[in-house]
Amino acid sequence: MTEPLFTIPLWADLLGVGLGGVQGAMFASGFQGQRRLDWLGVAIIGIMIGMGGGLIRDILLGQTPATLQNQWYLVTAAGAALLGMLLAGLFTRLNTAIVVLDAVVIGMFGAFGTSKALAFGIPEVPAVFIGVCAAVGGSVLRDMLMGLPTAIMHVGSLYAVAAGAGCTFIVIAVALGMPITIAAVAGIAVTTVIRILAVTFDVSLPEQRRIYRRKVAAETGAIAIVKPSADI
Repeated sequence: MTEPLFTIPLWADLLGVGLGGVQGAMFASGFQGQRRLDWLGVAIIGIMIGMGGGLIRDILLGQTPATLQNQWYLVTAAGAALLGMLLAGLFTRLNTAIVVLDAVVIGMFGAFGTSKALAFGIPEVPAVFIGVCAAVGGSVLRDMLMGLPTAIMHVGSLYAVAAGAGCTFIVIAVALGMPITIAAVAGIAVTTVIRILAVTFDVSLPEQRRIYRRKVAAETGAIAIVKPSADI
């Protein structure tokens, strides 16, 4: 694979890692009871959020992860996680800050993933897929580490949908001739706005319903099954 014409600026990548580290640490610091974490646990979650999206993006692109080629990624993620712990102690209500940071982070990683995929010549639909995976990858790893239900698999506030909308906007804008850098910035804005509005107004996709009633009933025993008579 040849070198792409566009590369993500180091400062922009580190900004995404830093914001992800802060958001992840603030999220982890809010747990009480049996799920409460010590400083190391909170730092690990922050680092995972900050670096997870970039790791997944580069693995899907068949590249050596950028986060492992420069020491500043891990340093930034760790420092941001510590900052997130300090901020969590200063604010009594973290929900708004976490939601806003979360929206910006998924927008940035989605835009970076899609833009980098396009720059490497990946077709539009797979480029959107890579962007969405990069956007939600950190949260999936976070939920797995903490033993939580994976957020994007359950009824929620348009988490992956917001990322998908932003990534789709980028590929359409680039196809129409918009410079990829401008398209990426606009894609971040699209994802961020959709995510924040979805949380604010409690918008989510419809919940799945049981389509195969007889099969479900047979497995659960909750509904009586009327079997046909043998002599018919």
